[in-house]
Amino acid sequence: MPIIDFHNHYYPPKYMQALQSGASSIKVTVDSEGNPVLHYPGDYNVAVRGHRDLAYRQEVLDSHGVSLQVLTLTTPGTHVESPATAVKLASLVNDEFKEAMDTRGHHFTALATLPLNDPAAAVKELDRAIAQLGMRGAMLFSNVNGVALSDRRFWPMYELANDRGAVLYIHPEHPVGVEAMMDYWLMPLVGFLFDTTLAAASLVFSGVVERFPRIRWALCHLGGAIPYLAERLDRGFHAFKDCRAHIQRPPSTYLRDFYYDTVNFNLAALQLAVSFAGPEHILAGSDYPHQIGSIPSMLDAIGRLPVSDDERAGIYGLNAARLLGLTVS
Repeated sequence: MPIIDFHNHYYPPKYMQALQSGASSIKVTVDSEGNPVLHYPGDYNVAVRGHRDLAYRQEVLDSHGVSLQVLTLTTPGTHVESPATAVKLASLVNDEFKEAMDTRGHHFTALATLPLNDPAAAVKELDRAIAQLGMRGAMLFSNVNGVALSDRRFWPMYELANDRGAVLYIHPEHPVGVEAMMDYWLMPLVGFLFDTTLAAASLVFSGVVERFPRIRWALCHLGGAIPYLAERLDRGFHAFKDCRAHIQRPPSTYLRDFYYDTVNFNLAALQLAVSFAGPEHILAGSDYPHQIGSIPSMLDAIGRLPVSDDERAGIYGLNAARLLGLTVS
């Protein structure tokens, strides 16, 4: 049974070198164990060995029986840079993702990162990633320096993604209203989930999802609160004229077509997502190698789900393989 980890993160070496060289707005320090630490408002990421060393990472996957990971960048993303720097760094990251696919393709594929603070350049980079680098789509951050993904400046990117039937995977970023989340790690523990929820709801209510129906949308962290709040979004559709201005159907009918990764290892939460979207729309995800991620927890949670063997096989890997057009054995 193939196991495909759809949610995990990789900081390629040349990208890390660029950050540490001073060619970036990101502050990088080094912890007592020699790991680079990337600092950004409200949070920081410790780039442990698994973030940076694919040979080591491959050994970790083999030890857990994971067949393949879908590599993505993670916060803070390239869009926090100046537009010119964002373009250079996004291209650098995607070239290194392609190198990983070419040299270690039995273990890794990737979704592109984009210079989202330059929407025209993001269109070009998405086109290059799909047409030249062989990627199936891209990971988007849930807001771009405070600008919603539903904003019309991003619609040309969605037009291209729609034409290509691309996968667009939404990962949370520095949330709107982050000032209220600076204590107790509330930014990653609460803010990230709310920002994903906000992004998905806005994309639906704004008509983006309806207007571009061939895009395959996926959400991190079990969709934030989407499975839990979908009924309330539908009530808004029926109660408020504004909520019907750009869509023809209740929000849940669009959101059930989204894909949701399993980076919420609570069994009841996973069952709610399966009940909401169907087991064929659930993707295994670990958030490896972040401190809060866990491949064993991913495997254990999926293993305990009360689903059929065929449905479990889909969640472990076959759903992701179909979504990405991968041939697996």
